[in-house]
Amino acid sequence: MPKYVYDFTEGNKDLKDLLGGKGANLAEMTNLGLPVPPGFTITTEACRSYLSEGGLPAGLGDEIDTHLASLEKTMGRRLGAPDDPLLVSVRSGAKFSMPGMMETVLNVGLNDDSVHGLAKRSGDERHAWDSYRRLIQMFGRTVLGIDGALFECALEDVKHGKGVTDDLGLDAGDFQHLVDTYKEITLDRTGSAFPADPRDQLRMAVEAVFGSWNAERAVLYRRQERIPADLGTAVNVVAMVFGNLGMESGTGVAFTRDPGTGQQGVYGDYLQNAQGEDVVAGIRNTVPLERLRDIDPESYRELLGIMSTLENHYRDLCDIEFTIERGKLWMLQTRVGKRTPAAAFRIAVQLADQGLIDMDEALARVTGEQLAQLMFPRFGESGGRRLITKGMNASPGAAVGKAVFSSARAEELAARGEDVILVSRETTPDDLSGMIAARGVLTSRGGKTSHAAVVARGMGKTCVCGAEQLDVDAEGRRFTGPGGVEVAEGDVISIDGGTGEVFLGEVPVVASPVVEYFDGRGDTGDELVRAVDRLMRHADGRRRMAVRANADTPEDAARARRFGAQGIGLCRTEHMFLGERRQLVEDLILAGPGAARQKALDALEPLQKADFAGIFEAMDGTPVTIRLIDPPLHEFLPDLTSLSVKVALAGDDATPRDRELLAAVRRLHEQNPMLGLRGVRLGLAVPGLFAMQVRAIAAAVVERRAAGGDPRAEIMIPLVGAVQELEHVRDEARRILAETGVEAMIGTMIEVPRAALTAGQIAEAAEFFSFGTNDLTQMTWGFSRDDVEAAFFARYLDLGIFGVSPFETLDRAGVGRLMDIAVHEGRATRGDLKLGICGEHGGDPESVRFCHRIGLDYVSCSPFRVPVARLEAGRAVVTAGDSDTR
Repeated sequence: MPKYVYDFTEGNKDLKDLLGGKGANLAEMTNLGLPVPPGFTITTEACRSYLSEGGLPAGLGDEIDTHLASLEKTMGRRLGAPDDPLLVSVRSGAKFSMPGMMETVLNVGLNDDSVHGLAKRSGDERHAWDSYRRLIQMFGRTVLGIDGALFECALEDVKHGKGVTDDLGLDAGDFQHLVDTYKEITLDRTGSAFPADPRDQLRMAVEAVFGSWNAERAVLYRRQERIPADLGTAVNVVAMVFGNLGMESGTGVAFTRDPGTGQQGVYGDYLQNAQGEDVVAGIRNTVPLERLRDIDPESYRELLGIMSTLENHYRDLCDIEFTIERGKLWMLQTRVGKRTPAAAFRIAVQLADQGLIDMDEALARVTGEQLAQLMFPRFGESGGRRLITKGMNASPGAAVGKAVFSSARAEELAARGEDVILVSRETTPDDLSGMIAARGVLTSRGGKTSHAAVVARGMGKTCVCGAEQLDVDAEGRRFTGPGGVEVAEGDVISIDGGTGEVFLGEVPVVASPVVEYFDGRGDTGDELVRAVDRLMRHADGRRRMAVRANADTPEDAARARRFGAQGIGLCRTEHMFLGERRQLVEDLILAGPGAARQKALDALEPLQKADFAGIFEAMDGTPVTIRLIDPPLHEFLPDLTSLSVKVALAGDDATPRDRELLAAVRRLHEQNPMLGLRGVRLGLAVPGLFAMQVRAIAAAVVERRAAGGDPRAEIMIPLVGAVQELEHVRDEARRILAETGVEAMIGTMIEVPRAALTAGQIAEAAEFFSFGTNDLTQMTWGFSRDDVEAAFFARYLDLGIFGVSPFETLDRAGVGRLMDIAVHEGRATRGDLKLGICGEHGGDPESVRFCHRIGLDYVSCSPFRVPVARLEAGRAVVTAGDSDTR
């Protein structure tokens, strides 16, 4: 039988898979000799068993009883004893931090008898009844599923009746009255009385925490953060220590460095006479952590020492939760803290400079997703601004959008393509879907450690918290600010997460300094730019894979090169036939075989040559992979229905060209054009088409060489499914190249499943493979990307069939398996076969790491994603063998 329960003295920080992050770190702090309340952890394995079997696993109850008895002996008190009760907290703790997404229950063990024992021991009747009402409120909401608003409304009614604005204005009698009210709500909503047996409370709380792993908000958060759904959560049972024992007590959250900027200093929030949930919920505004120096100097000095110990031990920014109980400091949690992308890059370099980590570790500490976020725009200095107010700069960035006052409204407008800012007094975990949909978040309560701030930082969302001068009326869908400024739902506002400023109307945005750096115009004196530069240089020095760009114009190619591209991995020639040239393609289609067709091809050839020459010039000295025309010809023709209506309405007056076009459109019409006449099939069905393109490529190479350039052309034949198709086109291309004295590699895209499965044969005729993962994903899954994403992908994500869209991140089990087969069989035939990827996955961080693992030589992506791919290609080397690169 597995061991399901571990005392804090038995674990360590390396057991996160088993004990969850919170339990592993509580054990680590215990082993370091830090002041941690005694307790034990119920493992993630027990959670997985509970979720699969629908009940607590056999033997778990006995293990809990054994560890509870040990805890009672250590504390000298029994759980819920009437005279001197032991109370415990029951907290979730998954491997990866999921702030506020799962359940916590404090003060377990209180009932109508033990509340008097707690009052006697603490000498504070108010504290005892406050703790009891908190238990019923949290237990009712999280364990019994009662609407939390019912408890909040009852609390607000009592405060209103007393004429006070927060909990501190209530006395013991008020809380005793609330206990009675809360018990009535519980009985009314569940049909049963609040459970008085402390053992029942503990068991039910444990089950509720296990069950919260599959709560809607937890599932949504895991999907957003790409956390595996099968990990489960641990449960931590900890002896209660109390921050609500008067003004000499309190609770707080501390960071060893600023999670917003990465700067060293004293950062965090503190709240006197409060329990921890009051801080993270943002229901009372906190004071800065440095104020603790005046409130409790001894605890402040001890806390700073512990913060230093933890940062040096974990070698990273630490996020710490603590409670002070009448001058006694207790550590309730530590974890490697969430941070903004800018802070991540700064901190990684700082720690390397301090010698705590090396540059490989520094590179592993940042991600491509974070780099991509740093490349987003920010507010410019110019332009009129109307400042409404200023709050706390909780998560940086510039966000502009319509003010909305509910998550549902945020989702609704965002689904229409509108930008929104979610405004609320404070957010709760239930607001996660709205936060994901919004461009930014604005709250009137809470600090840098409130739910809104922590979740926004983790998602890279702009957030301003604690804008106290705003009076938010969620029901009326409006807020008012200083000077009578009123903003109704739908009015545009702008928020600056770097300064905390809130503006009325739209504020213009400017390019990120990181983008300017990549574009060769950046200020290398900027601390963030210097950190990015250091890590990018290290990534470039460590990566094995080259990074190319998908570019179809000289301008795109030039930008890609400035961004660090080492060539073009995909130049789509069909894009060159759009716009004004569409008429020439129509001429080609209408010409039919013979002299007329050749005339049309002759008209296109010089235009193609000029296109290629410009790209060769921009990418001089680096490889340029040119894909021969791929889409079906009907894509260049008018819509069948529209053209039919036009000709019908014109009748006898319809032009001969329109009649010819209609006949051609009807002839070429296909029920499923993505599986029809396109790619290599088109080149074989329309003799001379591919030959024209190859001649244009060769002529552009000759022209660039004559100008002193070093063009390096690679010709890619699309949609090959059989080696015989490739051989026909390859042989013709080689004859043309030989006539002009030009050498160019000839290869193919692997985008048809059959090509992957017969890669050994195809490699006999191909000098390189480039995986076209957009089509390969469509054909492997049987999806039409243009149709299915809107039709049912959202449902598939909800059901957990997808963790993420297979068009965003490579499906390793299916598409990835085909790629792996093609790599091994292709190289078995041709040892020097060059392998790359040119689908959109080439810029996806997780997919880049997969490409490294299966042995590709390069990835190719859009110019803007080139820096992301460079960084991740380097990270793939330094994190090799580390599955936890999330």
